[in-house]
Amino acid sequence: MAMLQIGKSGVMTARAALDTTAQNIANAGNEDYARRSVTVEEVATSGQIGRQGGSALAGVRVAEISRSTSIFLQSEARRSAADLARADAELVGLRNAETAVEQSGLYASIVDFEAALSRLATDPLGGALRNAVVEEARRVAQTFQVADNSLGIAEAEIRFETEGAATLVNVLAADLARTNTGIARALPGSSNMAVLLDQRDALLQDLTGLTGGASSFDSLGRAIVRLDGRELVAGSQAFAFTATEQADGSFAFAVDGAGVALASGTLLGRSQAGAAVNAARAGLDALASGFATLANDAQASGTARDGSPGAPMFSGSTAGTITMVLANGDALATAPAGAAAGSRDIGNLQALRDALANGGPAAQTDALLYGLSSAISTRSATRDALRTIADTAQTALSAETGVDLDQEAANLVRLQQAFEANGRVIQVAADIFDTLLGMGR
Repeated sequence: MAMLQIGKSGVMTARAALDTTAQNIANAGNEDYARRSVTVEEVATSGQIGRQGGSALAGVRVAEISRSTSIFLQSEARRSAADLARADAELVGLRNAETAVEQSGLYASIVDFEAALSRLATDPLGGALRNAVVEEARRVAQTFQVADNSLGIAEAEIRFETEGAATLVNVLAADLARTNTGIARALPGSSNMAVLLDQRDALLQDLTGLTGGASSFDSLGRAIVRLDGRELVAGSQAFAFTATEQADGSFAFAVDGAGVALASGTLLGRSQAGAAVNAARAGLDALASGFATLANDAQASGTARDGSPGAPMFSGSTAGTITMVLANGDALATAPAGAAAGSRDIGNLQALRDALANGGPAAQTDALLYGLSSAISTRSATRDALRTIADTAQTALSAETGVDLDQEAANLVRLQQAFEANGRVIQVAADIFDTLLGMGR
């Protein structure tokens, strides 16, 4: 009976729609899930035996399980998220550099060294005061080394994270290529196709967040990812991505051996952070070299307590190698060159103090910290603005493709009624069939 067939098709269609609604509800909190909907179509038969040509109603069937999607909103969400990832990564590197210099206590140690020189000026032959200057000089050298070591750790962290991210890019690219292969083989409009498209979009989100790559789709729905115009993923093929550290602390990126310039993403942010940390380390080396040269030149221009020429106070020319080498406090050359042993003339000591005070190491250290702080402040404001843009884009995408629980609850009621009504149609058809059989007895 046609009525039985119609009822059966209605039950099966309602069940498929209920399953889809249940899937939507179960994935309401899944950011990588796009809302599903069932499209149905009428089924008609034609040319049955014993009937004239034409068509007869035969129920309903599922035509397609579709995903809610918006290529524009997805592209905007990926682009803004990649911009935010770049800003976040760069900001982390800058903050690590600032922390390395600030927490080393370098500025305070230089100020204490200058204070020890001031106290020595009141009694240039005082043994305790001379030894205090030597100890403060040793502390300055040690803080330079601590700051350099901390910056080295920050550089190593950036290097390690960048290498790990480059490896992850290759893993994601390979996964996307395999997903593209699955999309090409899947039946359009099927539940399997919807799952694969969700997986494709999730991989694109992660891949774009790392590289800022531009994505597009072919006629089958397969993703194509390009970096600086060069294909990273195309169809079922993924090309090797590499990141190579440069002399200035930044990283050079390449796809299949050809250099590419990243537009945004975490990897670009880490490259920028690496360059910033490297620049801070170079600035620290210059500061250490200048400080050591200033102190050693002052020593060479004066006379020690015993009347001998002043010996160098520091060895090394970088923050990592500077070391206090003066034998003891008596070797401090407080008196001018040619002064007699035991001279209380502090002319050379005063010259050193003046050199330290007039735009000397303390001011330079303060400028280094201020430069880092200013860069952090500026980039924090930029990062906050980018976060607002990214959140807005994600909210718009969620509104378009996310699950609305109120709507799904209403669908449950409607589909349940449809299921029960079609079940009733089957029951009525069965009753009619039984009645007809009974009439023939």
